[in-house]
Amino acid sequence: MENGKIYDLIVIGAGPGGYTAAIRGAQLGMSVAVIEKRNRPGGVCLNEGCIPSKAFLDSSEYFALARDKFATHGINIEPPKLDLERMMQRKDDIIQKNGDGILYLFKKHKIDLINGKGALAAREGELHRVEVTDTEKSFHLEGKNILLATGSRAVEIPAIPFDGELIVSAREALSFSEPPEHLLVVGAGYIGLELGSIWKRLGSEVTVVEALPKPLASMDSQVVDTLIRALKKQGLRFFFETTVKGFSYNDGKVNVDIEGVSGTSSIKCSKVLVAVGRAPYTEALNLPEAGIETDNSGRIIVDENYETSAKGVHAIGDIIAGPMLAHKASEEAVAAVESLNGRKSKVDYSTIPGICYTWPEVASVGRSEEQLVKEGIPYSVGKFSFIANGRARCLDETEGFVKIIAHTETDKILGVHIVGPKASELIAEAVIAMTLGATASDMAKAFHAHPTLSEAVKEAALDVHGEAIHI
Repeated sequence: MENGKIYDLIVIGAGPGGYTAAIRGAQLGMSVAVIEKRNRPGGVCLNEGCIPSKAFLDSSEYFALARDKFATHGINIEPPKLDLERMMQRKDDIIQKNGDGILYLFKKHKIDLINGKGALAAREGELHRVEVTDTEKSFHLEGKNILLATGSRAVEIPAIPFDGELIVSAREALSFSEPPEHLLVVGAGYIGLELGSIWKRLGSEVTVVEALPKPLASMDSQVVDTLIRALKKQGLRFFFETTVKGFSYNDGKVNVDIEGVSGTSSIKCSKVLVAVGRAPYTEALNLPEAGIETDNSGRIIVDENYETSAKGVHAIGDIIAGPMLAHKASEEAVAAVESLNGRKSKVDYSTIPGICYTWPEVASVGRSEEQLVKEGIPYSVGKFSFIANGRARCLDETEGFVKIIAHTETDKILGVHIVGPKASELIAEAVIAMTLGATASDMAKAFHAHPTLSEAVKEAALDVHGEAIHI
């Protein structure tokens, strides 16, 4: 053991779930150690996922606005020139500052951050042991409780494995040295659509191949249809119900063989982004040796308090069931640690928002119409388009709508789906309303300042009962 200290809680992984658990544990008086294999805390989310992609999305959006829309606002400028190196530096600076913020919080709460790979080891009496391996040595930590929060990794498909240069995951696609002449995106999920949008804005030809008939399978179909129309207008090309069958290298390019409803063909591209999903990262944890059970997808099975089949070992985030979202992991972290301290804490999984940060943005919470029809639940729909919203017109961002679904008999809000400007921010109102059990009438009666995009939410709520003013 490195320092002879016995911790109340040892956390393996310093991503959004891990560092949140550590901080909440320290707030509750626990002595906490966090083991992290990276040189910087924050996990995939901070280092190669949520934060860098959003920083890059914002930069690319500003570039596209300057190039394509400033003139409509009476701002005449020379065609903007892309300084990709500076754009990348800005992204990296944001990552560094956020990482420094987590380090500050660890120091403030007296949390020990230990660099290395953590794996479960044989127990020492009532104490749990974690083997930590860094570049120079191995040692053990002992603690009363362990929380696993190791996150996930990009899924590789056999037909086109990663090579780290021409065939890449999201990590490499966020750091290209120049816009690819032609980027092929395999997978039309959140990651594929966001990164495809970035490089299209910056000048790449972008083709998206998706095995399913539509992208974003969990989203409302009307929202998805609107988004795809918008992305097609921006120049992205889509092949749905299409799979990759193989590939070959040719003079520094990649020829990708695809098969779809219209037959087989080949696409020649300069880069391939494979974004078909993520898998739990648990291989190095020694789960079988620790007696920890997993399901058929490799995710750890936990009870209502996030305890695994090994007493005193808990797990949260991407390595357990549910959507692989940073905010899910963070809420589970709080609930797990509070449960360890005798507090009743639960996560309301029915109100987890899902967001795709394209342009326009898409955000959703609760059930879709398709789900309600399948479940046989009676519902009413209210819908309001941004083209009738004053602030959206001022912004020249009128594409999309707000859709609210409420129970026909109780008026309780069952789902809210938004495609349009700042959907990622507007969805928070819906999450709060649903968390509090609000009705469509409750939302419709609430003040919404004028002129704001949020008025579209109010109008959609009014439209559930046919009372919208501006329709």
